[in-house]
Amino acid sequence: MSPEGPGGNLTAAERFALALRRHGVELIFGQSIPSQIHLAAEAMGMTQIAYRTENAGAIMADGFARISGRVPVVTAQNGPAATLLVPPLAEALTASIPLVAIVQDVARPNLDRNAFQELDHLELFKGCAKWVRRVPVSARIEDYVDMAFTAAASGRPGPAVLLCPLDLIGEGGLPAGGRGATLGRYPLDRTVADPQQVRLAAALLAGARRPLLVAGGGVHSSGAAAALARLQQDCHLPVATTAMGKGAVDEGHPLSLGVVGYFMGTGGMAKFQRPLIEEADVVCFVGSRTNQNGTDSWTLFPPGASYIQLDVDSLEVGRNYEALRLVGDARLTLEALAEALAGLDLARRRAARPALEQRIAEGRARHVAEAAPLLASPATPIRPERIMAALRQVLTADTIVVADASYASIWCANYLPALRAGMRFLTPRGLAGLGWGLPLALGAKLAAPASPVLCVAGDGGFGHVWSELETSRRHGINLVVTILNNQVLGYQKHAEDVLFGAHTTAVDFAPVDHAAIARACGLHGERIERAEDYAPALARALAADRTTVLDVIVDPAAYPPITSFEGRL
Repeated sequence: MSPEGPGGNLTAAERFALALRRHGVELIFGQSIPSQIHLAAEAMGMTQIAYRTENAGAIMADGFARISGRVPVVTAQNGPAATLLVPPLAEALTASIPLVAIVQDVARPNLDRNAFQELDHLELFKGCAKWVRRVPVSARIEDYVDMAFTAAASGRPGPAVLLCPLDLIGEGGLPAGGRGATLGRYPLDRTVADPQQVRLAAALLAGARRPLLVAGGGVHSSGAAAALARLQQDCHLPVATTAMGKGAVDEGHPLSLGVVGYFMGTGGMAKFQRPLIEEADVVCFVGSRTNQNGTDSWTLFPPGASYIQLDVDSLEVGRNYEALRLVGDARLTLEALAEALAGLDLARRRAARPALEQRIAEGRARHVAEAAPLLASPATPIRPERIMAALRQVLTADTIVVADASYASIWCANYLPALRAGMRFLTPRGLAGLGWGLPLALGAKLAAPASPVLCVAGDGGFGHVWSELETSRRHGINLVVTILNNQVLGYQKHAEDVLFGAHTTAVDFAPVDHAAIARACGLHGERIERAEDYAPALARALAADRTTVLDVIVDPAAYPPITSFEGRL
């Protein structure tokens, strides 16, 4: 019997699998449960990417979504496995990344009887998902799968959770479904901001003396990098990005300021662009939450400026800066804004451009001069900046850079340039939890197998997810993983020292040979203790046929360019 027969005699699991395939699902991030759904999906040609821990599985799905533009699916068992989905779903919710989690639940007759691993999953996921529902009856499986994908991919994207009772999954004798929609890509429904608001924004930017655009992660989610690049070039507008927005514009463009926020201290790529930001008279945020880190605790942008904010979520517009409201999809609205500006007199913008480009170039030159000694440092233990200098040499416009939270994100954002508009740098900046680097990179590589993927993580973050090295080997996923091994929780230790003059005993680790762990998993691993040995090892890793872990012993006293750490370098 074909599961797609016209009359059909399907199991509920087959109905689930058919609905997933209809939405373009080819990979499911899972660990066998719900088993009947996975068996049906694999019989229909879908591949299960089996993770080692549930939290890493959902992080892989997150990385896959960010690169592919598709809504991924992760599965988990009820109880303990479900609870491990909470951190990655919370990251996806705050970072606006869509995914669908299918979670097995106890059989309906056993609800509220203390069944094995029973938990109130509706309450569990309420604070970390856009949408949470339990499928009530097997006849409505397709309805609920479609609702889950719609919730994940529409409006401000985010995670949707579908609870599937164990007894329902096992039901049979169901007819073939009648739905035909494909809802597995995002943004699902693009809307453009009110044309009158767009015209007002265009007039404000055209008449500004010192305008500034700030691009956040929403530019990537919308696929709006080309529209932003056109606006930057044709309308003569300087653009800065947040950490999640990095890569939204070519950082070599003469009107690109780099990544701004709380890491504009000594050594920061945008440190010397601060006057341009502080002098801005019109600031336009695009797809940015205007959060604490991206605004240096809301002190970076001038209080006397006029603000424009473009976001798909109307609740974000004006949250922290009262702004002219542009509520809509970033790509469509930026295209409309460019058209509106093209019809205005841009003489002021054209006349100001040469001097503006000169100021930006001077700021870049000062950054290069300031950073040069650290980028070339022969010191032992190795300075992280020296590692960034070697990574920079192997970047291509198609390289995907993935950094774990904490210092790894900051080093990469400041020292690895975006070589084109739309180049991808993945960092967990929604909640900035440790342990995201390796699984994000695995998901990214699955989404773009032809692209080189460079993962950078601290030893603290990597310690959360060592086990996923085996996942990399089993599924043939080839990455280059650089561990900045300083044997401390660097951010925690340094912040405690700065704030309190002392640090707790929890911040120091015993020595670990991460390269040996990689070799134990059947992968390549090299331990690097001298600065000059990293570049050759990196070349070998890029040529290898499987994942390589480069365990680099770096200086535990190396402070990144965080503004609150000034004077500690």
